[in-house]
Amino acid sequence: MALRFTLRQLEYFVAVGELGSIALASEKVNVSSPSISAAISQLEDEFGLQLFVRKHAHGLSLSQAGRQFLERAKTVLAESEGLNRLAGDLSGHVQGPLAVGCLLTFAQLILPSLRRQFEATYPEVKIRQFELHQMEIFNRLRRAEIDVALTYDLEIPTDLEFIPLVELAPFALVGEAHPLAHLPAVSVDELKGHDMVLLDLPISSDYFLSFFAGTGVKPRISERTQDMAVMRSLVANGFGYAIANIRPLSDRAPDGRPLKFIPLTGDVRQMKLGLATAKGAKNVLTVKAFIDHCRVQINENRIPGMTL
Repeated sequence: MALRFTLRQLEYFVAVGELGSIALASEKVNVSSPSISAAISQLEDEFGLQLFVRKHAHGLSLSQAGRQFLERAKTVLAESEGLNRLAGDLSGHVQGPLAVGCLLTFAQLILPSLRRQFEATYPEVKIRQFELHQMEIFNRLRRAEIDVALTYDLEIPTDLEFIPLVELAPFALVGEAHPLAHLPAVSVDELKGHDMVLLDLPISSDYFLSFFAGTGVKPRISERTQDMAVMRSLVANGFGYAIANIRPLSDRAPDGRPLKFIPLTGDVRQMKLGLATAKGAKNVLTVKAFIDHCRVQINENRIPGMTL
């Protein structure tokens, strides 16, 4: 019996089913909207099913048949990806897709360079990247939506595995006019009397606030943001200090204003930058190759896009 669909058609269908929009799916899979529309029409014609309900003002929503079809299509795509990996493992050839997550606080600094070097070494691997916060990383690893993720050793669940690469010490980040800007180092006690700009991401914010647990005083939070670039600009414009472990190559905020990076002294926990995977995933050849690549590129002597 001839195959009535292609894996590419299923990929386009799943993208539209998850996003509810052909335009958004077009951006995700980098294919024109007419091509995606044609693929969905072909699937509906081949199977005699209406997979979507068309709503002019609200995009597309899955029909009852479409919802069932979506779950089975995702299973077929996952099995296909598994076959590709099995073929690579059996042949000893690094190939196929690789879904890489990255903590969004440093994704823009590290991941593009790391990805480019890996794909240059292994041209038959195609990486899809996802910028996520810590809880999203855990959830997507568990659902096998990503294979591996660059992140910190913050509350790693026991059902996942963490591979440390390098330790990063915390520092205080201040604008050049801040009262503490002249200091060569600063303690948490010295910070607590000043306004704080908090990078307010799940789990990450708990780490930054934990520095104040032993002081008996809560930090004076003046601003909260989930965007590292916004945090740096707020600090540079005098809205307070921030605590971070990532130092970009430039000591300027996105708006061009200068910043000071001051080592944080005392009993402060360093964070380990590393790779999180589902248990056993590092035995997959492509994942293992990526882990080995990261071990070479990220260490105590160098981190792409960062100043040590």
